[in-house]
Amino acid sequence: MQDLHELPKLRDSLSYLYVEHAVLNQKDHAIEYIRQDEGRVMIPVAALGVLLLGPGTSITHAAIRTLADNGCAAVWVGEDGTKFYAQGTGETRRSFHLLRQAEMSCDPQMRLGVIRRMYQYRFPEPLEADLTLEQIRGMEGSRVRSSYYRASKTYSIPWHGRSYDRASWGNSDPINRALSAAHALLNGLCHTAIVSGGYSPALGFIHTGKQLSFVYDVADLYKAEITVPLSFLTVAESTDKVEARVRTACREKFREAKLLERILPDIDNLLQIEPETFLEGDDFDGDPALPGPLWDSSDEESQEAAE
Repeated sequence: MQDLHELPKLRDSLSYLYVEHAVLNQKDHAIEYIRQDEGRVMIPVAALGVLLLGPGTSITHAAIRTLADNGCAAVWVGEDGTKFYAQGTGETRRSFHLLRQAEMSCDPQMRLGVIRRMYQYRFPEPLEADLTLEQIRGMEGSRVRSSYYRASKTYSIPWHGRSYDRASWGNSDPINRALSAAHALLNGLCHTAIVSGGYSPALGFIHTGKQLSFVYDVADLYKAEITVPLSFLTVAESTDKVEARVRTACREKFREAKLLERILPDIDNLLQIEPETFLEGDDFDGDPALPGPLWDSSDEESQEAAE
């Protein structure tokens, strides 16, 4: 296991691969995709960020082990990748990022600072320091509505608001189905980066109370830039098979935008993690079974005394 900051795979790899109704097995230190109507295909998991396992997928223990050895996250999803069920392990074995995330999410002032930086990320102009959180949220809501409106005008797609019924997927209009499919893929990609970096997908800042709260926080940084205009463009081209087509378009757009290269550095900036911290705990990544140091209350007592 290499140190994550030295590992180019996450930045340079293919973003994801979605498979369904197939058997996945380990073969020659790689993964073999087997489907009756398509034959057998070798999957380059060493160059893959995340493998999305859809309905009807059967995967062997050896294949899961190969994914883990190659740092490829496995995510179990619903049809067309529109629902998240479970995830495999991430890349790093260190806990520093998780501890930092927990610290900042539990401290009200630090949490507010992260929230402001998250909102600031989405605005081209600086946010005034005296703005309240409610005012910033109002501005963000207006910005999101404007992004939908602009995309609707640009691609001449009627827009009546974000509306869909998960229990009756086919009753949604094409643009809402395209947006749901695109956002689900974006969530999956952000989820992969989060667990690969050693963060918790559950410890959110803006969102809270869900196992994927932090995933929603991070994914929201990129929706107006990537998935919203891409969804409208896909529907403008055709309303036929919008879910499959937007999935293909997302894969190409994620690559063009170098999204995998951006997500972890963006998270580090939001949580104010310095590059030097990547050098801490190299031994833990090198040997997953290596015991870590024991907690000592005198460390906190010394810190409190110093303050």
